[in-house]
Amino acid sequence: MSDLHPPKREIFDVPAMTNTDNKGFVRPVDRYEETAFGLYMSRTADHPRFSHLESWLLPALGLRANIFHFVDGHRTGQRLYLDIGRFHGPDDDGRWHAADWYLDLVDVPGRPLELIDVDELFDAHAASLLSTAECEEAVHIARRALVGAAEHDHDIQKWLDTASGGRVSWLDD
Repeated sequence: MSDLHPPKREIFDVPAMTNTDNKGFVRPVDRYEETAFGLYMSRTADHPRFSHLESWLLPALGLRANIFHFVDGHRTGQRLYLDIGRFHGPDDDGRWHAADWYLDLVDVPGRPLELIDVDELFDAHAASLLSTAECEEAVHIARRALVGAAEHDHDIQKWLDTASGGRVSWLDD
């Protein structure tokens, strides 16, 4: 059994320039950019494995695309890490919201996307933390991204740009 936990929820408070993580820690954000297809965030990180985090919330795709700027010796080769779930905003107060539905996709350029944490999805469903409909939607989102990347020569970035309807850009672009 996986490490059972409720879906991870975050708040992206654009007016306050903060990001509240799933444990309630409020962190300052360096940059937000709202577009017709999503929200971009860039912030420093006080994590032992990475020093900076970039994220795109892509509501229509059911994805949060992340680049973790790892310190030497951690996750070499990984480009994007995609969370699957429900992402929406802005609300009446200008905040965006994220609910992570356990399934994740790992992008190492030149290789097919890797689907991980399937056990967490099943365990969450068994514990009534996610409904059957949410689990089915999570699997559909993962399938759409896996097929989309494969149709773009296993380049998830190309698929994200095509499927989102905009340019999913990063600091190193």
